[in-house]
Amino acid sequence: MDEAIDVDQLIDALIEREGGYANHPADKGGPTCFGITEAVARAHAYAGPMRQLPREEAAAIYRRLYWLRPRFDEVAKRSGRLAAELFDTGANMGPAVAATFLQRALTALNRNSRDYPDLVPDGRVGPTTLAALDVFLAVRGQASGETVLLRALEALQGERYLRLAERRPANEAFLYGWLANRIGER
Repeated sequence: MDEAIDVDQLIDALIEREGGYANHPADKGGPTCFGITEAVARAHAYAGPMRQLPREEAAAIYRRLYWLRPRFDEVAKRSGRLAAELFDTGANMGPAVAATFLQRALTALNRNSRDYPDLVPDGRVGPTTLAALDVFLAVRGQASGETVLLRALEALQGERYLRLAERRPANEAFLYGWLANRIGER
């Protein structure tokens, strides 16, 4: 098993990376603060101006919606590095997308179902996904398995960023930053 991960430290680093208030005209998500969109803040019962979203409120949203609800805390019990990557990807692309990346990568790496059955890429980290992750790390080794799985997750993430920019030219405004700040070691 991996060493324990400090989710508060992950959240703080993410908030620092995201910065404060932004309302970029090319961003379909509209106004954001600390990376939290207005729609997400409203769904979390924040009613004030986005420019004034308290940092503590943003941290609580990240913990509940992007760490606990998608069960990345359960992934962290197996691999802090993988959980940190899924958390960051989930905060940027949605937790279901991050979980789907994990499921797709695990399926592609199961040696034609010899190690564990193919996963349904449903975007939910449940018992079957966690069991597949356990077997993968046991068969491939904790350190080398993590490294390979991280590379697969980042390859999927990078491809999605490029596709987003190709399909919607306004997203080109964000592509450089996505690749600079979301892919690879920070």
